[in-house]
Amino acid sequence: MISRRAVLTTGLFAATTGTLARPYVARAAAKEIKIGNTMPYSGPASSYGVIGRTESAFFKMINDQGGVDGQKVDFISLDDGYSPPKTVEDIRQLVEEDHVDFCFQTLGTPPNSAIAPYLNRKKVPQLFVGSGASKWSDYKKYPWTMGWQPNYRTEAQIYTKYMLQSVKDLKLGILYQNDDFGKDYPTGVRDILGDKWDKIVVKNASYETTDATIDSQIAEIQGAGANVLLVAAIPKFAAQSIDKVYDLNWKPVFFMTNVAVSVGTVMRPAGPEKSIGMISTQYLKDPTDPAWKDDEGMKVWRAFMAKYNPSGDTTDAATTFAYGISLTMMQVLKQCKGDYSRPNVMHQAENLRDVTNPILLPGIKMNTSATDHRPIKEMQLQKWDGKTWVRFGGLIRGANV
Repeated sequence: MISRRAVLTTGLFAATTGTLARPYVARAAAKEIKIGNTMPYSGPASSYGVIGRTESAFFKMINDQGGVDGQKVDFISLDDGYSPPKTVEDIRQLVEEDHVDFCFQTLGTPPNSAIAPYLNRKKVPQLFVGSGASKWSDYKKYPWTMGWQPNYRTEAQIYTKYMLQSVKDLKLGILYQNDDFGKDYPTGVRDILGDKWDKIVVKNASYETTDATIDSQIAEIQGAGANVLLVAAIPKFAAQSIDKVYDLNWKPVFFMTNVAVSVGTVMRPAGPEKSIGMISTQYLKDPTDPAWKDDEGMKVWRAFMAKYNPSGDTTDAATTFAYGISLTMMQVLKQCKGDYSRPNVMHQAENLRDVTNPILLPGIKMNTSATDHRPIKEMQLQKWDGKTWVRFGGLIRGANV
């Protein structure tokens, strides 16, 4: 079988005419660790493609350093275009033809939702998925799946608590992507508002990733009288919402999901002056924040970028995200001590104990167990000042959802 698609493997990006199915190699005799990944290098979420490129560069670095316990890493990243049917096709190829040991950092809530039943049925670890959907906390339904970042429902709860404390006569409008990613935000808001939902939420609107724009939804939310706007969107539509709110000369208290606040891919392209005062959350060190200029962990990240990913945008938080999540994967592989069988890889992922990471905010430690698939649980509020994100307040621990 020949599959025609773009493939990213251990640091080299090439549009290929195809990848041939490889014969299965028993894990005990394997000379390499095969990691499967899907990423939207094309399509509406293509701005996230930098994550896959950075991860590929990371594993090239690991191989240059001798691999993991003497075994090289074969990181196979396929372009799914942020299309769930394509993701299913790609994952089946990775598991059944490429015989990957496990999947790592498959990106997007809709794509991951499409493949989770298959991977769990096949007992293939689906580790540190690129999605903060609260469903990945359900270890009973998805025992072979684990997220990494704080979940979206918790993030929405944090925003709602802050709104209630800081906004008089709160009238909230919500714009969300019509899938499990976006729907977690109204759910988190409802967790806090309870029976006050109908009195406070004046408009709850959604969009599809196939939509050309979200202009009409933003206008409807403004027309409903909202003085607070919460947007749960991928970068393309996040930038559009910033543009539309600015064009309308509307000045709501503006909250944006933290998956769409990269300085390099959202804030600057949309116009940095258009969203001054916007509020979001953070758990990573923002590469544009001068507070981290002399931070030792960020110095190591910059050195990695300069050597292995020189074309990468160091103002794009997606590159720090990719570096940090790859370090977490390396922690799991080191804990495996040479046994990269699927059960042991999953077991070690469920045994992270107070693990620190140089790109996480100070004080955040990762912990997991067989009944806790939420490595990162703390966040901090931040506000856009026109140049960078400025954090305020302390770390806020998420709810157990």
